[in-house]
Amino acid sequence: MKIIFLNRFFYPDHSATSQLLTDLAFYLADNKLDVSVICSRQRYDDPAAELAVTEQINNVQVYRVWTSRFGRHNLIGRGLDYLSFYWSAAWRLYCLAREGDIVVAKTDPPMISVVAGLVARLRRAYLVNWLQDLFPEVAMALKIQAVDGAFGRMLVRMRNRSLQQAKCNVVLGELMQQRLVAEGIPGGQIRVIHNWADGEAITPLPQAQNPLRREWGLEGKFVVGYSGNLGRAHEFVTLLDAAESLQQEKQIVFLFIGSGPQLAKVQEAVQSRGLENCMFRPYQPRERLRESLGLADLHLVVLRPELEGLIVPSKFYGIAAAGRATIYVGDPQGEVAQVIAQGDAGIAVAIGNGEGLAEQIVELYRNPARCAELGRNARLLFEKSYSGRRALQTWCVILNACASKKEVRPPLA
Repeated sequence: MKIIFLNRFFYPDHSATSQLLTDLAFYLADNKLDVSVICSRQRYDDPAAELAVTEQINNVQVYRVWTSRFGRHNLIGRGLDYLSFYWSAAWRLYCLAREGDIVVAKTDPPMISVVAGLVARLRRAYLVNWLQDLFPEVAMALKIQAVDGAFGRMLVRMRNRSLQQAKCNVVLGELMQQRLVAEGIPGGQIRVIHNWADGEAITPLPQAQNPLRREWGLEGKFVVGYSGNLGRAHEFVTLLDAAESLQQEKQIVFLFIGSGPQLAKVQEAVQSRGLENCMFRPYQPRERLRESLGLADLHLVVLRPELEGLIVPSKFYGIAAAGRATIYVGDPQGEVAQVIAQGDAGIAVAIGNGEGLAEQIVELYRNPARCAELGRNARLLFEKSYSGRRALQTWCVILNACASKKEVRPPLA
Protein backbone atom coordinates (compact mmCIF):
# COMPACT_ATOMS: atom_id res chain seq x y z
CA MET A 1 0.00 0.00 0.00
CA LYS A 2 1.25 3.44 -0.96
CA ILE A 3 0.14 6.83 0.33
CA ILE A 4 0.22 9.31 -2.55
CA PHE A 5 -0.09 13.04 -1.88
CA LEU A 6 -1.09 15.63 -4.49
CA ASN A 7 -0.16 19.27 -4.01
CA ARG A 8 1.53 21.80 -6.26
CA PHE A 9 4.33 22.50 -3.79
CA PHE A 10 6.56 20.33 -1.64
CA TYR A 11 9.99 20.45 -0.01
CA PRO A 12 12.22 22.45 -0.42
CA ASP A 13 9.44 24.98 -1.04
CA HIS A 14 8.66 26.94 2.16
CA SER A 15 5.04 28.05 1.65
CA ALA A 16 2.73 27.13 4.52
CA THR A 17 0.86 24.27 2.85
CA SER A 18 4.11 22.86 1.50
CA GLN A 19 5.67 22.82 4.97
CA LEU A 20 2.65 21.05 6.43
CA LEU A 21 2.73 18.42 3.70
CA THR A 22 6.48 18.01 4.15
CA ASP A 23 6.03 17.43 7.89
CA LEU A 24 3.37 14.78 7.34
CA ALA A 25 5.10 12.99 4.46
CA PHE A 26 8.42 12.76 6.32
CA TYR A 27 6.68 11.62 9.52
CA LEU A 28 4.82 8.82 7.71
CA ALA A 29 8.00 7.73 5.93
CA ASP A 30 9.83 7.68 9.27
CA ASN A 31 7.12 5.31 10.46
CA LYS A 32 7.99 2.88 7.63
CA LEU A 33 5.07 3.75 5.35
CA ASP A 34 5.47 3.89 1.56
CA VAL A 35 4.97 7.58 0.74
CA SER A 36 4.99 9.37 -2.62
CA VAL A 37 4.31 13.01 -3.47
CA ILE A 38 3.15 14.39 -6.83
CA CYS A 39 3.91 18.10 -7.12
CA SER A 40 5.21 20.71 -9.57
CA ARG A 41 8.81 21.57 -10.36
CA GLN A 42 8.42 25.11 -9.06
CA ARG A 43 8.55 27.01 -5.81
CA TYR A 44 5.62 29.07 -4.57
CA ASP A 45 7.65 32.29 -4.67
CA ASP A 46 9.67 31.39 -7.76
CA PRO A 47 7.77 30.05 -10.79
CA ALA A 48 11.06 29.98 -12.72
CA ALA A 49 12.62 27.46 -10.33
CA GLU A 50 13.48 24.11 -11.88
CA LEU A 51 13.51 21.37 -9.25
CA ALA A 52 14.45 17.78 -9.99
CA VAL A 53 11.87 15.76 -11.93
CA THR A 54 12.17 12.80 -9.58
CA GLU A 55 14.10 12.28 -6.38
CA GLN A 56 13.88 10.55 -3.02
CA ILE A 57 14.00 12.80 0.04
CA ASN A 58 13.97 11.29 3.54
CA ASN A 59 12.51 8.07 2.09
CA VAL A 60 9.69 9.98 0.34
CA GLN A 61 9.54 9.43 -3.42
CA VAL A 62 8.88 12.78 -5.11
CA TYR A 63 7.48 13.12 -8.65
CA ARG A 64 7.55 16.66 -10.00
CA VAL A 65 5.37 17.05 -13.08
CA TRP A 66 5.51 19.62 -15.84
CA THR A 67 3.28 22.71 -15.62
CA SER A 68 3.10 26.07 -17.35
CA ARG A 69 4.86 28.92 -15.53
CA PHE A 70 2.76 32.06 -15.70
CA GLY A 71 2.81 32.60 -11.93
CA ARG A 72 0.10 33.67 -9.52
CA HIS A 73 -0.10 37.40 -10.23
CA ASN A 74 -2.34 37.03 -13.31
CA LEU A 75 -5.65 35.17 -12.99
CA ILE A 76 -5.65 33.86 -16.57
CA GLY A 77 -2.06 32.69 -16.29
CA ARG A 78 -2.79 31.13 -12.92
CA GLY A 79 -5.72 29.26 -14.46
CA LEU A 80 -3.47 27.85 -17.18
CA ASP A 81 -0.95 26.79 -14.54
CA TYR A 82 -3.74 24.96 -12.74
CA LEU A 83 -5.00 23.22 -15.88
CA SER A 84 -1.53 22.02 -16.84
CA PHE A 85 -1.02 20.63 -13.32
CA TYR A 86 -4.37 18.81 -13.46
CA TRP A 87 -3.38 17.00 -16.65
CA SER A 88 0.18 16.19 -15.65
CA ALA A 89 -0.68 15.15 -12.10
CA ALA A 90 -3.64 13.02 -13.26
CA TRP A 91 -1.45 11.05 -15.66
CA ARG A 92 1.30 10.54 -13.08
CA LEU A 93 -1.27 9.45 -10.49
CA TYR A 94 -2.89 7.04 -12.94
CA CYS A 95 0.49 5.44 -13.62
CA LEU A 96 1.41 5.29 -9.94
CA ALA A 97 -1.77 4.32 -8.06
CA ARG A 98 -2.85 0.75 -7.49
CA GLU A 99 -5.83 -0.91 -5.83
CA GLY A 100 -5.85 -0.26 -2.08
CA ASP A 101 -3.51 2.73 -2.22
CA ILE A 102 -4.51 5.94 -0.44
CA VAL A 103 -4.60 9.16 -2.47
CA VAL A 104 -4.47 12.32 -0.32
CA ALA A 105 -5.47 15.42 -2.30
CA LYS A 106 -4.81 18.87 -0.87
CA THR A 107 -6.45 22.00 -2.29
CA ASP A 108 -3.66 23.53 -4.36
CA PRO A 109 -4.65 23.82 -7.11
CA PRO A 110 -8.37 24.25 -6.39
CA MET A 111 -10.65 21.39 -7.42
CA ILE A 112 -7.78 18.87 -7.47
CA SER A 113 -10.06 16.58 -5.44
CA VAL A 114 -12.20 16.14 -8.58
CA VAL A 115 -9.20 14.97 -10.60
CA ALA A 116 -7.89 12.81 -7.75
CA GLY A 117 -11.33 11.30 -7.20
CA LEU A 118 -11.67 10.30 -10.84
CA VAL A 119 -8.28 8.60 -10.96
CA ALA A 120 -8.76 6.96 -7.54
CA ARG A 121 -12.03 5.49 -8.72
CA LEU A 122 -10.44 4.14 -11.91
CA ARG A 123 -7.54 2.61 -9.95
CA ARG A 124 -9.71 1.39 -7.04
CA ALA A 125 -7.73 3.48 -4.57
CA TYR A 126 -9.08 5.25 -1.49
CA LEU A 127 -9.48 9.04 -1.62
CA VAL A 128 -8.77 11.34 1.34
CA ASN A 129 -9.24 15.09 0.88
CA TRP A 130 -7.15 17.49 2.96
CA LEU A 131 -9.05 20.76 2.72
CA GLN A 132 -6.97 23.87 3.38
CA ASP A 133 -9.82 26.01 2.07
CA LEU A 134 -13.20 25.64 0.39
CA PHE A 135 -13.21 26.46 -3.32
CA PRO A 136 -15.11 27.88 -5.19
CA GLU A 137 -16.70 29.55 -2.16
CA VAL A 138 -13.49 31.47 -1.45
CA ALA A 139 -13.48 32.85 -4.99
CA MET A 140 -17.17 33.72 -4.72
CA ALA A 141 -16.59 35.55 -1.45
CA LEU A 142 -13.77 37.52 -3.08
CA LYS A 143 -16.17 38.37 -5.96
CA ILE A 144 -14.05 36.80 -8.69
CA GLN A 145 -16.33 37.04 -11.72
CA ALA A 146 -15.03 33.85 -13.35
CA VAL A 147 -16.89 31.73 -10.78
CA ASP A 148 -20.09 33.75 -10.58
CA GLY A 149 -23.52 32.32 -11.28
CA ALA A 150 -24.21 28.92 -12.83
CA PHE A 151 -20.54 28.07 -13.37
CA GLY A 152 -19.74 28.55 -9.69
CA ARG A 153 -22.72 26.42 -8.66
CA MET A 154 -21.56 23.69 -11.04
CA LEU A 155 -18.08 23.76 -9.45
CA VAL A 156 -19.65 23.39 -5.99
CA ARG A 157 -21.58 20.31 -7.15
CA MET A 158 -18.44 18.78 -8.68
CA ARG A 159 -16.44 19.46 -5.54
CA ASN A 160 -19.15 18.05 -3.31
CA ARG A 161 -19.33 14.81 -5.32
CA SER A 162 -15.59 14.33 -4.87
CA LEU A 163 -15.97 14.87 -1.12
CA GLN A 164 -18.89 12.46 -0.90
CA GLN A 165 -16.79 9.84 -2.73
CA ALA A 166 -13.90 10.20 -0.27
CA LYS A 167 -13.13 7.81 2.55
CA CYS A 168 -12.42 10.87 4.71
CA ASN A 169 -12.35 14.66 4.38
CA VAL A 170 -9.94 16.39 6.74
CA VAL A 171 -10.77 20.03 7.52
CA LEU A 172 -8.98 22.69 9.57
CA GLY A 173 -11.66 23.80 11.98
CA GLU A 174 -15.16 23.40 13.32
CA LEU A 175 -16.63 26.22 11.22
CA MET A 176 -15.33 24.58 8.04
CA GLN A 177 -16.81 21.29 9.19
CA GLN A 178 -20.18 22.99 9.71
CA ARG A 179 -20.01 24.47 6.20
CA LEU A 180 -19.51 21.06 4.63
CA VAL A 181 -22.28 19.42 6.63
CA ALA A 182 -24.58 22.20 5.40
CA GLU A 183 -23.50 21.28 1.86
CA GLY A 184 -24.71 17.72 2.39
CA ILE A 185 -21.38 16.04 3.13
CA PRO A 186 -22.04 13.32 5.74
CA GLY A 187 -20.59 14.26 9.11
CA GLY A 188 -19.13 10.78 9.47
CA GLN A 189 -16.83 11.50 6.52
CA ILE A 190 -15.40 14.70 8.04
CA ARG A 191 -12.63 14.96 10.61
CA VAL A 192 -11.05 18.10 12.07
CA ILE A 193 -7.27 18.21 12.24
CA HIS A 194 -5.98 21.69 12.93
CA ASN A 195 -2.86 22.82 11.14
CA TRP A 196 0.25 22.89 13.28
CA ALA A 197 3.78 24.06 13.81
CA ASP A 198 6.93 22.27 14.91
CA GLY A 199 6.95 23.02 18.60
CA GLU A 200 10.41 21.49 19.02
CA ALA A 201 12.04 23.69 16.37
CA ILE A 202 9.98 26.80 17.18
CA THR A 203 10.24 27.69 20.86
CA PRO A 204 10.07 31.00 22.73
CA LEU A 205 13.28 32.97 22.15
CA PRO A 206 14.22 35.91 24.41
CA GLN A 207 14.62 39.10 22.40
CA ALA A 208 18.14 39.72 23.72
CA GLN A 209 19.20 36.36 22.23
CA ASN A 210 17.63 36.87 18.80
CA PRO A 211 20.32 37.62 16.16
CA LEU A 212 17.73 39.04 13.73
CA ARG A 213 17.18 41.95 16.12
CA ARG A 214 20.74 43.04 15.50
CA GLU A 215 20.86 42.11 11.82
CA TRP A 216 17.74 44.12 10.99
CA GLY A 217 18.44 47.05 13.29
CA LEU A 218 15.48 46.42 15.59
CA GLU A 219 17.20 46.41 18.97
CA GLY A 220 15.12 48.31 21.50
CA LYS A 221 12.05 48.44 19.22
CA PHE A 222 8.55 47.13 19.88
CA VAL A 223 7.94 45.03 16.78
CA VAL A 224 4.44 44.33 15.43
CA GLY A 225 4.85 41.44 13.01
CA TYR A 226 2.96 40.12 10.01
CA SER A 227 4.51 36.85 8.81
CA GLY A 228 3.52 34.80 5.78
CA ASN A 229 1.42 35.18 2.67
CA LEU A 230 0.01 38.59 1.73
CA GLY A 231 -2.93 37.19 -0.22
CA ARG A 232 -6.35 38.21 -1.43
CA ALA A 233 -7.96 36.67 1.65
CA HIS A 234 -6.25 39.32 3.79
CA GLU A 235 -7.17 42.95 4.35
CA PHE A 236 -4.36 45.42 4.98
CA VAL A 237 -6.06 48.82 5.09
CA THR A 238 -6.80 48.37 8.80
CA LEU A 239 -3.13 47.59 9.49
CA LEU A 240 -1.91 50.55 7.46
CA ASP A 241 -4.39 52.89 9.16
CA ALA A 242 -3.02 51.77 12.52
CA ALA A 243 0.57 52.23 11.34
CA GLU A 244 -0.24 55.72 10.09
CA SER A 245 -1.78 56.76 13.39
CA LEU A 246 1.27 55.44 15.28
CA GLN A 247 3.98 57.23 13.30
CA GLN A 248 4.82 59.41 16.28
CA GLU A 249 5.48 56.33 18.42
CA LYS A 250 9.06 55.99 17.24
CA GLN A 251 9.70 52.76 19.13
CA ILE A 252 6.87 50.86 17.38
CA VAL A 253 7.76 49.19 14.06
CA PHE A 254 5.49 47.22 11.73
CA LEU A 255 7.44 44.34 10.16
CA PHE A 256 6.11 42.37 7.16
CA ILE A 257 7.92 39.07 6.50
CA GLY A 258 6.79 37.14 3.44
CA SER A 259 5.38 37.61 -0.03
CA GLY A 260 2.16 37.20 -2.00
CA PRO A 261 -0.19 38.82 -4.52
CA GLN A 262 -0.77 41.89 -2.33
CA LEU A 263 2.85 42.57 -1.39
CA ALA A 264 3.46 45.17 -4.10
CA LYS A 265 0.15 46.86 -3.32
CA VAL A 266 0.96 47.09 0.38
CA GLN A 267 4.45 48.43 -0.35
CA GLU A 268 3.00 51.08 -2.67
CA ALA A 269 0.48 52.10 0.00
CA VAL A 270 3.26 52.41 2.60
CA GLN A 271 5.23 54.62 0.24
CA SER A 272 2.26 56.78 -0.77
CA ARG A 273 1.29 57.32 2.87
CA GLY A 274 4.88 58.12 3.80
CA LEU A 275 4.97 55.46 6.51
CA GLU A 276 8.48 55.26 7.91
CA ASN A 277 7.52 52.77 10.62
CA CYS A 278 7.00 49.85 8.22
CA MET A 279 9.67 47.50 6.91
CA PHE A 280 9.60 44.45 4.64
CA ARG A 281 11.66 41.29 4.55
CA PRO A 282 11.33 38.17 2.36
CA TYR A 283 10.35 34.71 3.54
CA GLN A 284 12.97 33.33 5.88
CA PRO A 285 14.41 29.81 5.66
CA ARG A 286 12.58 27.31 7.79
CA GLU A 287 15.69 26.93 9.90
CA ARG A 288 15.25 30.56 11.00
CA LEU A 289 11.53 30.44 11.80
CA ARG A 290 12.26 30.46 15.52
CA GLU A 291 14.14 33.74 15.05
CA SER A 292 11.75 35.36 12.56
CA LEU A 293 8.60 34.49 14.53
CA GLY A 294 10.28 35.33 17.83
CA LEU A 295 11.45 38.69 16.51
CA ALA A 296 8.03 40.32 16.90
CA ASP A 297 6.69 41.29 20.31
CA LEU A 298 3.23 40.58 18.98
CA HIS A 299 1.86 39.31 15.69
CA LEU A 300 -1.06 40.28 13.47
CA VAL A 301 -3.28 37.64 11.88
CA VAL A 302 -5.76 38.93 9.31
CA LEU A 303 -8.76 37.35 7.56
CA ARG A 304 -11.66 38.94 5.73
CA PRO A 305 -14.86 38.15 7.68
CA GLU A 306 -16.64 36.75 4.63
CA LEU A 307 -14.03 33.98 4.51
CA GLU A 308 -14.66 32.61 8.00
CA GLY A 309 -15.29 28.87 7.72
CA LEU A 310 -13.66 28.81 4.29
CA ILE A 311 -10.06 29.44 5.41
CA VAL A 312 -8.26 29.13 8.76
CA PRO A 313 -5.03 31.21 8.92
CA SER A 314 -2.27 28.69 9.61
CA LYS A 315 0.24 31.34 10.70
CA PHE A 316 -1.39 31.43 14.14
CA TYR A 317 0.10 28.05 15.11
CA GLY A 318 3.68 29.15 14.51
CA ILE A 319 3.04 32.36 16.43
CA ALA A 320 1.69 30.38 19.36
CA ALA A 321 4.65 27.97 19.23
CA ALA A 322 6.99 30.98 19.40
CA GLY A 323 5.18 32.17 22.54
CA ARG A 324 3.99 35.48 21.12
CA ALA A 325 0.71 37.32 21.50
CA THR A 326 -1.72 37.59 18.58
CA ILE A 327 -3.99 40.44 17.53
CA TYR A 328 -6.60 38.95 15.20
CA VAL A 329 -7.97 41.44 12.69
CA GLY A 330 -11.21 40.04 11.31
CA ASP A 331 -14.51 38.72 12.61
CA PRO A 332 -14.42 38.93 16.44
CA GLN A 333 -16.55 35.75 16.47
CA GLY A 334 -14.33 33.93 13.98
CA GLU A 335 -12.42 30.69 14.55
CA VAL A 336 -9.04 32.19 15.50
CA ALA A 337 -10.72 34.94 17.53
CA GLN A 338 -12.53 32.34 19.61
CA VAL A 339 -9.36 30.29 20.09
CA ILE A 340 -7.25 33.19 21.36
CA ALA A 341 -10.09 34.40 23.59
CA GLN A 342 -10.52 30.98 25.20
CA GLY A 343 -6.77 30.63 25.74
CA ASP A 344 -6.22 34.28 26.74
CA ALA A 345 -3.56 34.33 24.03
CA GLY A 346 -4.44 37.57 22.26
CA ILE A 347 -7.01 40.14 21.24
CA ALA A 348 -9.52 40.45 18.37
CA VAL A 349 -10.17 43.69 16.48
CA ALA A 350 -12.79 44.14 13.76
CA ILE A 351 -11.77 44.81 10.16
CA GLY A 352 -11.89 48.56 9.48
CA ASN A 353 -11.15 49.57 13.07
CA GLY A 354 -7.66 50.95 12.51
CA GLU A 355 -7.97 53.27 15.49
CA GLY A 356 -8.94 50.37 17.77
CA LEU A 357 -6.04 48.32 16.46
CA ALA A 358 -3.62 51.16 17.17
CA GLU A 359 -5.00 51.49 20.71
CA GLN A 360 -4.51 47.79 21.41
CA ILE A 361 -0.94 47.89 20.09
CA VAL A 362 -0.09 50.91 22.25
CA GLU A 363 -1.65 49.29 25.31
CA LEU A 364 0.53 46.18 24.90
CA TYR A 365 3.59 48.31 24.13
CA ARG A 366 3.09 50.20 27.38
CA ASN A 367 2.31 47.04 29.34
CA PRO A 368 5.06 44.55 28.39
CA ALA A 369 4.14 42.26 31.28
CA ARG A 370 0.65 41.74 29.83
CA CYS A 371 2.07 41.24 26.35
CA ALA A 372 4.46 38.61 27.68
CA GLU A 373 1.63 36.92 29.60
CA LEU A 374 -0.44 36.58 26.42
CA GLY A 375 2.60 35.02 24.74
CA ARG A 376 3.10 32.50 27.54
CA ASN A 377 -0.57 31.60 27.37
CA ALA A 378 -0.23 31.11 23.61
CA ARG A 379 2.57 28.61 24.08
CA LEU A 380 0.57 26.69 26.69
CA LEU A 381 -2.41 26.62 24.32
CA PHE A 382 -0.17 25.37 21.52
CA GLU A 383 1.25 22.56 23.62
CA LYS A 384 -2.22 21.48 24.71
CA SER A 385 -4.02 21.54 21.37
CA TYR A 386 -1.92 22.42 18.32
CA SER A 387 1.43 20.67 18.47
CA GLY A 388 2.75 18.97 15.38
CA ARG A 389 3.17 15.66 17.19
CA ARG A 390 -0.51 15.61 18.14
CA ALA A 391 -1.68 16.37 14.59
CA LEU A 392 0.67 13.90 12.93
CA GLN A 393 -0.39 11.09 15.25
CA THR A 394 -4.03 11.84 14.41
CA TRP A 395 -3.20 11.62 10.71
CA CYS A 396 -1.63 8.20 11.28
CA VAL A 397 -4.79 6.95 12.96
CA ILE A 398 -6.98 8.16 10.09
CA LEU A 399 -4.78 6.76 7.32
CA ASN A 400 -4.43 3.40 9.06
CA ALA A 401 -8.21 3.23 9.40
CA CYS A 402 -8.57 3.94 5.67
CA ALA A 403 -6.11 1.18 4.82
CA SER A 404 -7.84 -1.34 7.09
CA LYS A 405 -11.30 -0.37 5.76
CA LYS A 406 -12.42 0.51 9.27
CA GLU A 407 -14.60 3.46 10.12
CA VAL A 408 -12.40 6.55 10.34
CA ARG A 409 -12.54 7.79 13.90
CA PRO A 410 -10.31 10.41 15.48
CA PRO A 411 -8.19 9.42 18.49
CA LEU A 412 -9.31 10.45 21.94
CA ALA A 413 -7.99 13.84 23.01
